Amino acid sequence: MLLFDVVVWALICLLVIYETRRNPNQWELVGGLLVTTVALASSRRLPLLSVVAAAASSLAVLPNYLGRFPVWPLLLMLVTGYLAGRRMEHAKAAVLSFAGVALAGLPFAYFIGEDVVGSWLSLVATLLFAIFVPWHLGRYLRLRENLARTGWERAERLEHEQRVAAEQARLRERARIATDMHDSLGHELSLIALRAGALEVSAHLDERDRTAAGELRESAAAATDRLHEIIGVLRADDEGAPVRPADEAISELVERVAASGMAVAHRIEPFGCAPPMVELAARRVVQEGLTNAAKHAPGAAVRVGVRQSGRETEVSVVNDPPPAGPLPGVPSGGWGLTGLRERVRLLGGSLRAGPDTGGGFEVVAVLPHDAPAQDPADGVTDSESARQLAGQRRQLRLTLINAVVLPLGVLIAMFAISAAYYLINMFGSVLAAGDYERMRIGQSRAELAPVLPAQQRLDRPDLAEPPTREGAVCEYYGTDAGVLGTSGDVYRLCFERGELVSKDVLLNLTGEVNK
Repeated sequence: MLLFDVVVWALICLLVIYETRRNPNQWELVGGLLVTTVALASSRRLPLLSVVAAAASSLAVLPNYLGRFPVWPLLLMLVTGYLAGRRMEHAKAAVLSFAGVALAGLPFAYFIGEDVVGSWLSLVATLLFAIFVPWHLGRYLRLRENLARTGWERAERLEHEQRVAAEQARLRERARIATDMHDSLGHELSLIALRAGALEVSAHLDERDRTAAGELRESAAAATDRLHEIIGVLRADDEGAPVRPADEAISELVERVAASGMAVAHRIEPFGCAPPMVELAARRVVQEGLTNAAKHAPGAAVRVGVRQSGRETEVSVVNDPPPAGPLPGVPSGGWGLTGLRERVRLLGGSLRAGPDTGGGFEVVAVLPHDAPAQDPADGVTDSESARQLAGQRRQLRLTLINAVVLPLGVLIAMFAISAAYYLINMFGSVLAAGDYERMRIGQSRAELAPVLPAQQRLDRPDLAEPPTREGAVCEYYGTDAGVLGTSGDVYRLCFERGELVSKDVLLNLTGEVNK
């Protein structure tokens, strides 16, 4: 992929050099090479900087290159916009950068061009189709790939759940067999040992029979021990005896984890009058949060907080992103959080577990002190993978809608601005033909002011003009002929020292000048 970036950078740089070979001003060459280098060099690690640099290259389409339209900014925006859409996680920053460049283009168009509104609308259209649409295309493809990957992960999780359900059924059967053996064989063996012990001390038996009874009692005791061993084999593989006391305090748990090498900062308030079940649940939240941090973010700093408000306890475990980046291939069964969510729900509380705004992961539980116990059957909700899949689908739909609605909205806005500009320019600067005919050379500007329009033409017409006297200042007004047509004829009035020194009609179609 790095080779692809280098090849694209070389091709665009060659295009910049080729297009600017006849441009006497070196700013386009230097600026083009600089912007291209910044945009492509930062496209992987800093996609926002890359898209801002590429969007800024759109300003190069505003100057007049004597009939040449620069192609290199379009190619740079097409490539960079698509790559940024593939690599950027959040859309808000990209949209704000596009809007910022578009707003910055307005004063830029004012200083370098005569047709300010037309040049700025051309810039907006270039940004819209050369970088905004490719950016949405890249974002759409990335979200579609994420959606497919999420779907496969969900399928794999469902298969895992099925395997777990089968394993749980097998373990339940093991427990049932062990219970049956304990209830039946254990009871019978105990009776045999008891009766053998009675025969061993009976006065009605001779020494040989009492010895045999003692051996029978010892055999029954050995069989009982053997039964305990068999029951131990039939227990679940991960069902071991706890090695830590169940009433271990949260502070002791955190200190023990910190002693093992994890960077843990904690602020734990005393529980006070909180119910014992709340305290146990809080400890379980902290334990699960620390376990997830050690498993998925080794080396990251972890913050543990327990806050009391009198009526509820809030527990939070937040870890920073792993210093070495996300660990590939780390399995996550998800059962710890599932069981924890059920435990919190049964206490009438709520649990939030997911990425935080800083790129890390947070587990936050709110445990009320006096909430009624919940029915275990009420907790059936969508799985985490189902919620993630639904979120991916929503993002994909929004991307498709934005790719169609936003460009269409911008086009409608551009049409409305162009129409308003045209109407203001044409209707607000029209000089009546009769008033023009009555004007005489030598009249003062103050004398003509009552019949002159409130404004001149906003854009200076590109028409053939006769020479003017040195020091004269000319004003341009529209004619009343063809206001909604295509003639575009213009009245030109030139004043010197406040007196009218010439009046001309500049004809758009013929290029002639009428006095």
